[in-house]
Amino acid sequence: MLRPVTPQGAEPRVSAYYWAPVSTFLSADPASVLGILAAFHAFALEEDQRAAWEEEIEILSGALGGVDGTLFLEFHVPRLGSRIDAVLVTGPAVFPIEFKCGERKYLPAHYEQAWDYALDLKNFHRASHAADVFPLLVATAARAADDTWKVAHADGTRPPRRCTSDGLRQAILDGLALVSGEPIDGETWGAAQYEPTPTIIEAARVLYARHTVEAISRNDAGAKNLRVTSGAVEEVIERARACRQKAVVFLTGVPGAGKTLVGLNVATRRREMGEARAVFLSGNGPLVAVLQEALTRDEMARLGKGVRKGSVQQKVKPFIQNVHHFRDDGVRDPVTPPYDHVVIFDEAQRAWNGKKTADFMKRRKKILNFKQSEPEFLISYLDRHQEWAVIVCLVGGGQEIHTGEAGIGEWLDAVRAAFAHWQVHVAPDLVGSEYAAVAALSALERERPIVRDERFHLTTSMRSFRSEHVSAFVKAVLDCDAAGARRLHAELSRRYPIAVTRDLAKAKAWVRSHARGSERFGMVASSQAQRLKPHAIDVRVDVNPIHWFLSDRHDTRSSYYLEDAATEFQIQGLELDWICVNWDADLRLEEQSWRYHEFRGKTWNTIQKEERRRYLLNAYRVLLTRARQGMVIFVPPGEPSDPTRKPAFYDQTYDYLTGLGLPEA
Repeated sequence: MLRPVTPQGAEPRVSAYYWAPVSTFLSADPASVLGILAAFHAFALEEDQRAAWEEEIEILSGALGGVDGTLFLEFHVPRLGSRIDAVLVTGPAVFPIEFKCGERKYLPAHYEQAWDYALDLKNFHRASHAADVFPLLVATAARAADDTWKVAHADGTRPPRRCTSDGLRQAILDGLALVSGEPIDGETWGAAQYEPTPTIIEAARVLYARHTVEAISRNDAGAKNLRVTSGAVEEVIERARACRQKAVVFLTGVPGAGKTLVGLNVATRRREMGEARAVFLSGNGPLVAVLQEALTRDEMARLGKGVRKGSVQQKVKPFIQNVHHFRDDGVRDPVTPPYDHVVIFDEAQRAWNGKKTADFMKRRKKILNFKQSEPEFLISYLDRHQEWAVIVCLVGGGQEIHTGEAGIGEWLDAVRAAFAHWQVHVAPDLVGSEYAAVAALSALERERPIVRDERFHLTTSMRSFRSEHVSAFVKAVLDCDAAGARRLHAELSRRYPIAVTRDLAKAKAWVRSHARGSERFGMVASSQAQRLKPHAIDVRVDVNPIHWFLSDRHDTRSSYYLEDAATEFQIQGLELDWICVNWDADLRLEEQSWRYHEFRGKTWNTIQKEERRRYLLNAYRVLLTRARQGMVIFVPPGEPSDPTRKPAFYDQTYDYLTGLGLPEA
């Protein structure tokens, strides 16, 4: 990243092309300011950009007379991969300013951009957390403008104010008149840490563009740093390569902690290292499809017109692959090892057990009497390398949601039974109940030493950046630990709102009202939620994850429309900012414990098998941990005249949730 310029010529610390006290900026020759901006521009300076900077400098010079504060030009926003045209820090307030030079209208996309800049500062820039933020959208050729600032949201951020070039000064003065408090020190603000928490889609885009994980990860001392965990994985890989050894690493973490991000980071860093490159594999079809499409769109936008989408896709696909395609290559050729010596398995707990693997091989591959589970076969495939190999298993606790998903114990059993020469690296946290691996781990440890390293566990959720206690709260809810859930909700409710309602229209209004800028929202439901159809929610509809996650709010197939609900199978591994969780009678509370049901034919039937009960509970665990900023839970009121939707099926669940302190939407 280019180094910013300080007005004093001292060692730069601020991520901006230019920054200075307002008085220094006003006394400077505009040509010198332009020269500084041009010197640190990463690309060839085109005439349009030069003209825009000249116009912005002129407008700011006319607007800031008598204003005390600090001005930043081209301030870097790591998570969004862009720069804010100008940020004015004055008094107790922060004014991010987006200029649209030559524009006569305030386009919705530009308004959304101004919102996003303000929210990014508020959420991820440490010195802006407590500040009043006043985003401005300046269309330099416009005649109309907003007369006043709209009411601030609870976090102190105001909706963007649209203004003309001539109205910029008054908009700033109006904003200052609305706040009071100690002035913010500009230099301290500019040097403050930026602690972005990207979505997995944003992270993949940034990493694929060859940025580092440090640019998109939190740096607060309270969170396990992704860089440290990535480094620990790299250490194992390099040691195995140098010593000609084979090793398997089990990397664990709470939902949303960044396990997939670590895997993507390692794969990105090593993707051009020949035999030591790493390939990222996932059995999560929607995740693979969404990430491949997002990266393809980004590459096409970067390369410009005339690029064929198919050719771009062919370059993107090797970076993120479907694990089943990788497995099938090994089945077709039972002798040759894979090209890759380092393989990263995302959601490794979802690999198939022996029964499901044998059934698949018999039905789809016409292979009779297949004797290996999917973990055992995948290890054996890598074991074909004569010298060295490393497997990195990214493990989510309580995330098995498909019949036949083996859990992490199957991997440990496979290593113990057939691969005594493989070293095993685990985090101490793998003994947690949600991993269901204690027996397998103990059996393995009785036969050989295991390397335990706490760096292989990520403790803090990055998904719900507003509160790191969300996953613990959800666990307490599903464990029927009412006291623990009530305590955790009291801790997180101020920054991470969770509401409940029995009115779907109110639930939809809730998510719409909370979302700002380009923040994404949508509905989710269990794949067993068959009696939500009277509410126009049919989980049998095949949601296209690419459109649901990537299309804009004008596309009826997108999550924004709140028409199609994604199930646990479509949303696992991905996330939205705001979510409406639709809770059906498949999982219902009776006498302080869960009852498990599936709908077949015309009635609900009790699920008897413990394994399938666990899958259903995990489905709700997935659904309840997908929101980054907050969620509303819709529990239907039921219908006395419908035996499949009796109010009694829902009432105790609703009473339980409200009893935890969840407010009405």
